[in-house]
Amino acid sequence: MGISMQILGLLASLTFLVITHELGHFTFAKIFKTRVDQFYVFFNPGLSLIRMKRFNGKMHFSFFSGKAPEEWANHPESTEWGLGWLPLGGYCSINGMVDETTKASDLSSEVHPWEFRAKPAWQRFFIIIGGVLVNFLTAIIIYILMCFTWGNDYIPLENAKYGLEFSQEMQDAGFQNGDKVLLVDTTHPKTLGDFANTVLLDNVKTVTVERDGEEVVINIPKDLPRKVVGAGSSSLFCNYRIPFVIDSVLAGTPAEKAGLRKGDSLVGINDSAMFCFFDFKNVFNENKNNELQIDYMRGDSLCHTMLTLDSVGNMGVAYRQPADFFDVVHVDYSFWQSIPTGISQGFSTLGNYVKQFKIVFTKEGATQLGSFLTIGSIFPKVWDWYRFWSMTALLGIILAFMNIIPIPGLDGGYILFILVEMITGKKPSDKFLSVANTIGFVLLIALMVYALGLDFRRFIFK
Repeated sequence: MGISMQILGLLASLTFLVITHELGHFTFAKIFKTRVDQFYVFFNPGLSLIRMKRFNGKMHFSFFSGKAPEEWANHPESTEWGLGWLPLGGYCSINGMVDETTKASDLSSEVHPWEFRAKPAWQRFFIIIGGVLVNFLTAIIIYILMCFTWGNDYIPLENAKYGLEFSQEMQDAGFQNGDKVLLVDTTHPKTLGDFANTVLLDNVKTVTVERDGEEVVINIPKDLPRKVVGAGSSSLFCNYRIPFVIDSVLAGTPAEKAGLRKGDSLVGINDSAMFCFFDFKNVFNENKNNELQIDYMRGDSLCHTMLTLDSVGNMGVAYRQPADFFDVVHVDYSFWQSIPTGISQGFSTLGNYVKQFKIVFTKEGATQLGSFLTIGSIFPKVWDWYRFWSMTALLGIILAFMNIIPIPGLDGGYILFILVEMITGKKPSDKFLSVANTIGFVLLIALMVYALGLDFRRFIFK
C-alpha cells in the first residue's frame, strides 16, 4: 500500500506538471495564431483512449482508436485533444516545429503562415519559454495556496534543547553530536533547514556552536559540501537530537513480541546507557537478526526485555518526532499575506536549487544523481495533501530550471538557437535543428539510463 501511494503521488504530480508545462506552450502558440495539431494527456503509442476535435460548430469524439477518423484531417486548423493510455505525462504538438518527434524531412517545402517556423523569432521565443514560465508560476501559486490553507509550522533552531545529531562528514569537520548552533558566520539561522542550506550552499567560513555550556567556533572546510553530497547524506547530515520514545507498536513485529508499548522510552542496550534516537538506530543497523537486551523506562520504572531484530535491523515501532519534544511555531496567513510569502518561497527554492546544481558537476555530485525511483521514494507512503503539493511545487521549479538549460532537445536548446538568431540575424536551418535535437535527445536518454542505473544499485545494495 505504501509503495502504491508513492507511485500514485509521483505519477499524479508529474502528469500535472507536464500538462501545465505543455499548456504554457499551447497558450502562447494560440496567442500568436500558431496551429497546435495535438494536445494529449498521457502518451498514446498505438492507441488513444479518447480523441476530441471541434469543427462544424460541435465537438466530435473517437474512443479507443489507433488513429483519428479520416474526416478530421479536413479540419487541420482545429486541435485534436486526447487521452492516451501511457501515464507518463503528455505532449503538445505544434505545427511546423522541428522537435524530437518531427524531423525536417517531415515538413512540407512550403512554409505556411500558421506554422511555428514561419513566426518571427520573438514570437517563437515566447512559445518555447511559455512552458518554463507556467511551471514556475504554477509552483508560486501552489506555495501561495499552501500558505493560505495550512499556514507554516516550524521549529525554531534555538528550541532544539538536546542539540543536533551530525553525520560523519560533519563530525570530521569539527562538529560533535549535541552541539547547539548559534551562528553561521555572523547570522542566526532560524530553522534547521536554514542552517543546512546555508552550510551546504553559501560558502560558509565558520559556525559557532554551544558545547558543554561554552561557545566553540568551527572553521568550515571548503570541500565539506562535496563530501556531504558524495556520502549520500545531504538530507541527513544534521538532524534534531531526540530521545527514542515509542509512539506505536506494529502488530507481529519483534517489538510486540518483546512486550514493548506506546510511551516506552528506550534508555540503553545490553546495560549500556544511551539517549539519542540515532544512537539506537546505529546499533540496530549493526545487529540485524541479532538478539539484544533493550533497556527502557515505562513510567518511573526501569525495565528490560530481550528482542531479536529483523533482517533490516528494525524492531517494528513508530517513534515520536521532533515536534513532540520541541515547541512548534505556527504562522497563519491571510490570503493577501500569503501572496508575498508564497512568491518569496518560490524564488528562495529556485535560488537554492540553482546553488545545488553546481555540485552536480563534481565527481561526488555525479554519483548522487537519481531517476524517477529516487523522486518517487520522497513521496509519502500514506497520502498527504500537504506533502503532495509541497513536492509538486518543488518538482515544478526543478522542471522549469532543467528545461531552461541550453541543451538541444530541451526548451533551453530552442531558446539558445532563437537568441543566436536574434543577435546574428541568421536562422538555423530545419535540418540543423533536427540533427541537434537528435543528439540532445540521445544525450538525455543516456543521462536517464545512468541515473536509473545508480538508483537500481542503491535500492539493491542499500
